[in-house]
Amino acid sequence: MEVPGVTPERGPTREIRAFLRTESGGTVVLLAAMLIALVWANSPFGNTYEALWQTTLALRLGGFEFDLNLRHWVNDGLMAMFFFVIGMEVSREFSIGEMRDKRRALPPALAAVGGLIFPIGLYLVFNPANPTAVGWGIPMATDTAFVLGVLVVVGPRCPDPLRVFLLTLSVVDDVGAIAVIALAYTRHIDWTAAGIALCLLIVLLLLRRVGEWRSPVYVLLGLATWGAAAESGIHPTVIGLTLGVLVQVYEPHESHVLRMGELTQMFLREPTPERGREAVLGVRAAVPPNERLQLLLHPWTSYLIVPLFALANAGVPINAETLSRAVFSPVTHGVVLGLVVGKFVGVCTGTWVALRSGFGALPGNLVWGQLAGGAALAGIGFTVSLFITELAFERQVWSGDAKIGILVGSLIAATLGRLIFAFAWNKGAACEPPLAEGGAEEEDRPAVLTEPVTGRDHFIGPGAARVTVVEYGDYECVNCGRLHLIVQRLQERFGDDFRFVFRHFPLDEVHPRAVAAALASEAADEYARFWEMHEELFAHQRELDDRSLARHAERVGVPGDAVVGARSRVHLPRVAADIASGRASGVRGTPTLFINGKRYSGPLAEASLAARVEDLLG
Repeated sequence: MEVPGVTPERGPTREIRAFLRTESGGTVVLLAAMLIALVWANSPFGNTYEALWQTTLALRLGGFEFDLNLRHWVNDGLMAMFFFVIGMEVSREFSIGEMRDKRRALPPALAAVGGLIFPIGLYLVFNPANPTAVGWGIPMATDTAFVLGVLVVVGPRCPDPLRVFLLTLSVVDDVGAIAVIALAYTRHIDWTAAGIALCLLIVLLLLRRVGEWRSPVYVLLGLATWGAAAESGIHPTVIGLTLGVLVQVYEPHESHVLRMGELTQMFLREPTPERGREAVLGVRAAVPPNERLQLLLHPWTSYLIVPLFALANAGVPINAETLSRAVFSPVTHGVVLGLVVGKFVGVCTGTWVALRSGFGALPGNLVWGQLAGGAALAGIGFTVSLFITELAFERQVWSGDAKIGILVGSLIAATLGRLIFAFAWNKGAACEPPLAEGGAEEEDRPAVLTEPVTGRDHFIGPGAARVTVVEYGDYECVNCGRLHLIVQRLQERFGDDFRFVFRHFPLDEVHPRAVAAALASEAADEYARFWEMHEELFAHQRELDDRSLARHAERVGVPGDAVVGARSRVHLPRVAADIASGRASGVRGTPTLFINGKRYSGPLAEASLAARVEDLLG
């Protein structure tokens, strides 16, 4: 059920939440693998670490032989599967996800571009024209798994819209990293093998166009394409991402969903193998291959492939000699500053440009303190940074310096981000400016309140008050939160001459929890606790998920289950009525005020509002 006149709530979907759980859980395994590699490489048995990963494993078929050492099987083989999953994520985001909405995609996209350019520039400052300049791609990548793991520790101080922002940013970041690997770190190309790989990709594309989707066919063609790419000199991970992009993704069609329900009912009435097979095929038809494969492969990449990659590549010897060399190494300096400073400045600058231009919008009501915390965490570069290190440097000395820089820079970035969330998560102005009351539309908008205050409204103050202020507000709006404190002071100042009325106008396009908060306040009204809940919601604007709403309700004496889920949705008509009256009165943004029935267009400052009230009181 939806609120009439308002688009459905746009918080993270169940699929995104499942993705977050998988990625954040895999972070623990990834961290453990990294620590094992470091301890192993620096133990008395450290020589066995490199000896193991240099062991050759060969595949022979007749006269054909394909041999790589274990590290390359992991880096070139298993990591192709990791980038295959990334390719599917990219395809989904651009087809039916956040990147489909160009206005919402622009800020994280430009933030990602800034987060690629600035670290590269800082690295080249320290490595301008010497052989180590080839490592310029190392500090540009963000490790999404580690970032999400830190966000789990941050908890409710990181709102859901910021997670969506960082996930969207990571999509563009991954595409940029793959482009760099393909263009800058592919040295020698066997054009015959490359041509074979291209022909196989064309065959896969044609099969996709005609709607042919059978796993065995794609697996065989995919493996053949990967093998041709490996022989050509093009890094196989590029093929992995390309194959992922080719996997079909679409919005589930209503007819497929209805058909699935029919087949399920038929199976329940007649549970035969034939009916069971039809039901399974019906389910598969209703869910796009992209999402089915992501569900299947995400645990494997998060819990096995990426940790195994860390185990194979993070084992850098750390001793007095390597540390003293790293302290003075331009490679280490470039990597650390690129990750810590370059990423932070680049992400913030890219976001600012997108918002300043007016062409971009964020996925929620974020403040700059939260965005700064996310920008700092974007400097955690591990998986892809290590990956590019192996491609960039053939000399073990430079590779070791870069890996120490990655570990140190990522640790500093994680600590910095955690500190920002601890002390500044609710600081700073809203990232997006409040919607203006003036402008070109002004003359076409009603200047008076079309629906007068009645007994159905929520108000504080006597009905005979000489001044009545009506606010159309949103519990997730930062400017409404600031106005809330001003109104309290005005009530104390003017006493019985002042009446305040609050009407709901949730901007769910930018505030994904606004409708749920409005419903929670209406549910509290059943227990005569509207204003207590109103106060609680504005006091905790960043904690409006279902669990937090239930906790707020219990704090003011209302059962937690009354303000979330189905019980709260009975109040949708009440919220919809407020929205309709606001639209009729020309409300475009929040907060919008009407004083004694006339729309107020002055500054939302205490002095200005108090002066207006005093003028009316004479």
